Amino acid sequence: MMKRKRGLIAAGFISTFAALTLAGAPDLFAKSDTNGTVSKLEALSKFTRVIGTVEKYYVDDLTINQIIDKAIKGLMANLDAHSSFLDAKSFKEMKIQTSGEFGGLGVTVGMRDGALTVIAPLEGTPAYRAGLKSGDIILKIDDKSTLNMTLDEAVSLMRGKPKTKITLTIVRKNEPKPIVVTIVRDIIKIESVYTKKVGSDILYIRIVSFDKKVVNDIKKALRENPNAKGLILDLRNNPGGLLDQAVGTVDLFVDKGVIVSQKGRVKDENQVYKAHSKGTYKNIPIVVLVNGGSASASEIVSGSLQDHRRAVIVGEKTFGKGSVQIIMPINKSEALRLTIARYYLPSGRTIQAVGVTPDINVSFGKVTVEENHFSLKESQLKEHLKGELEKIDGKSEKESEKRSTEAKEKVITTEELYNDNQLKEGVDILRALIITQEKR
Repeated sequence: MMKRKRGLIAAGFISTFAALTLAGAPDLFAKSDTNGTVSKLEALSKFTRVIGTVEKYYVDDLTINQIIDKAIKGLMANLDAHSSFLDAKSFKEMKIQTSGEFGGLGVTVGMRDGALTVIAPLEGTPAYRAGLKSGDIILKIDDKSTLNMTLDEAVSLMRGKPKTKITLTIVRKNEPKPIVVTIVRDIIKIESVYTKKVGSDILYIRIVSFDKKVVNDIKKALRENPNAKGLILDLRNNPGGLLDQAVGTVDLFVDKGVIVSQKGRVKDENQVYKAHSKGTYKNIPIVVLVNGGSASASEIVSGSLQDHRRAVIVGEKTFGKGSVQIIMPINKSEALRLTIARYYLPSGRTIQAVGVTPDINVSFGKVTVEENHFSLKESQLKEHLKGELEKIDGKSEKESEKRSTEAKEKVITTEELYNDNQLKEGVDILRALIITQEKR
C-alpha cells in the first residue's frame, strides 16, 4: 500500500508538468533556447521523472526523502571537492568540529584528482606522531575503501571517541607498497603559534593553523623580540584556517595595497581586503617557508607577501586550495557547504588548483656537510683536542650551560638547523637580506 502511495506522489509531479504543457504554456517548456540549452522547467521535469523511476523500480525500497538526499549529495559532490550536502548527522559533527575541541586524528585532508589526500598532519597530534605526511593518499579507513567516498564521509569516519583506534591504509610516493598505520584518536587541541630564536638576531615563528589568536600571538612575539633583525615565518604543513587571521598576518608586514580578494558570481559575496599603514613592520626582512601541506589561508599569506615583494618564499609548491565555502542551512538540521567564490592574490592570480610556487625551490631533508676534521690551524688544535677529550670524559660545564640556556630561551640548535634543509636555506637567505639592508 505504501509503495502505491509513493508511486502516486511521483506520478502526481509528472502529471502537474504534463498539465502545464497541455494548458498552453509551451514557451516555458520549450525544448531549448537559441543557444541549445534546455529550459528550467524541462530540466526539472527530467529530474522528477528520474526520481519517480528510481522510486518505482530500484531494487531496494527507498523513501522519497532518501532518494532526494542521495540526489542532493550527488549534485554537490559533482560541483567540486569542497562543496557538500550536510545531512543532520554531518551538520551536527561540523558544529562539534568548529567548537575547537573534538576527538580525532589531527589531520587535514582534501580531494586531489579524486583521491582522499593528506594536506597536512597538525603538529603534536596523533596523526603527526604516527608519521602521516603531506601528499599521502588514504586508500582505506579501517576496512572501508575511500574510492568514491565524499570528503565529509571520510572526515566523519576518522573522527570518533578519544582513545579509540583507527587503521589507515596509506599510499605514499616512492613507497613500493601501501603502508598500514594504526592511530589512537585523541582530543585535538592545537597550539597554533610557536616561537624560537635562530642565533641572537633572527626570530622564528611557526604557525600551525590560522585560529582566532594568530595575529595577536605574532604581535606578542614581535614585541618581545624588538632586536630581531629578520623573521622566518614557517607555514609548512599549515592547512589554513580563518581568513581574517591570514589577512591580519599580511597586514602586519604590508602597509598598503590589496592583500587578497574573493570573487564569485554573486556581487554581494565579492570582497577586497586591503592593508593599513598603522602598526606595520615594514622594514624587517622576511623569509616564508612553505611546502605541499601549506593550503588555503597559508597560501594567501605566502602568495600575498610574495606579490608585494615583502618576503622571499622558500620550500616546495603549495597545495592549491583557494576557494571560499559557506554553510547555508536549508532547514534546522541540514545545510549545504557551497563554494561561492575564489581567492585572488594582489597580482590577480588564483591559488585554486595552482598553488604558490616558491621563489627558491628547496626539498626537505638533512643538510649534507662534508668536513675534514683534521684540517685545523695550529691555533685551533688545542681546542680541538680538548673537545675530543670531552667526548670521552663527558660534556663540559660550559656546553651543558649553553644547552640549558638554549632550551630555556627556545633557541633552534645547530643540529636542528642542519636536520632541516629548508630552514637552513631560509636562514642563509635571511642573513644575506639582513646584511644587504644594513649596508643601505
